[in-house]
Amino acid sequence: MRFRHPDGSTVHLAYCTNVHPAETLDGVLAQLRDHCEPVRRRLGRDRLGIGLWLAKDAAHALVTDPAALRGLRCELERRGLEVVTLNGFPYQGFGTGEVKYRVYTPDWADPERLEHTAALARVLAGLLPDDVTDGSISTLPLAWRTAYDEQRAQTAHTALRTLAERLDALQELTGRSIRVALEPEPGCVVETTRDAIAPLTAIGHDRVGICVDTCHLATSFEDPHTALDDLARAGVPVVKSQLSAALHAEQPHLPEVREALAGFAEPRFLHQTRTSTAAGLRGTDDLDEALTGDTLPDAAPWRAHFHVPLHAAPTAPLTSTLPVLKSVLTRLVGGPHPLTHHLEVETYTWQALPPGLRPRGRTQLADGIAAELTLARDLLTDLGLKELP
Repeated sequence: MRFRHPDGSTVHLAYCTNVHPAETLDGVLAQLRDHCEPVRRRLGRDRLGIGLWLAKDAAHALVTDPAALRGLRCELERRGLEVVTLNGFPYQGFGTGEVKYRVYTPDWADPERLEHTAALARVLAGLLPDDVTDGSISTLPLAWRTAYDEQRAQTAHTALRTLAERLDALQELTGRSIRVALEPEPGCVVETTRDAIAPLTAIGHDRVGICVDTCHLATSFEDPHTALDDLARAGVPVVKSQLSAALHAEQPHLPEVREALAGFAEPRFLHQTRTSTAAGLRGTDDLDEALTGDTLPDAAPWRAHFHVPLHAAPTAPLTSTLPVLKSVLTRLVGGPHPLTHHLEVETYTWQALPPGLRPRGRTQLADGIAAELTLARDLLTDLGLKELP
């Protein structure tokens, strides 16, 4: 979906396909048929943006076979779909029964992360629509915080500088400008937007910026205005933003709130949980840890890294951080010029929701994704952007 900003530039809105597990190119092609095109049809649009997630094997197939890349591009066009951004965070196995900490490997100190991301960039350059020259790839925020020392930090920074040089060469070759965005996430080396400033300044290349995920930002209790002001002062570009909402519990000390939260503790993904105290941010790596005994102080609200559907907040006594998303979006695209032109709805946890809230089958999932995109579209038009055909 494309929108015209009052300054005349185009803002792209997509939804991320990491909600549809696929490890191979055949699986990606099936996603387009079974999920993405039906969402487009529900929205009544001739064109729908998708933020592709390409696992290692799918990316390798595309980057080593020009015919396969042409075939994917043709299939996108045939189904009324377009790609300007990729989710390069998960490497493989995102649809398995237990992802947890594995999603953070390989990290940026591992050569495979550089090679995979460079392959994604080459693929994206070949998938961009004819009238689009700029693409974006979100990636993990350097590494999970454990086993990350100064030596690994230097290796990671060098890898990102090398990637930036390759992206420069790619633009010279193709005319397409691809940028990469570190995506701060609780528990990682770069947990907050402020954490991103030092390494991105050290890397020192405008090809490498930040992806503002509004669920992650809210989970860490960051103030949106402070966060974006800090990035602007540091000259860190917002390459893309993922529009998502976290789980919010206002009174976590109450038994009924604990019981409601327990329904969201599940075995597939990590749900880092945080609370803001007078002594600073406190947290656990997962929601079930927070619910065990007195591990996490419960005198103030808790937020959990659980991407809840944008259009359907959890029932009381829980809520979502949708207000944080709205505040960030207002700053990102509500001013005289957009701070980013790539927006991506990223609710990958539909099948991890409590059983009563999960979609039953493809039809209900497509309905839910279309409802999220409709909400995002309405937020953009309320900010003065005009939806394009």
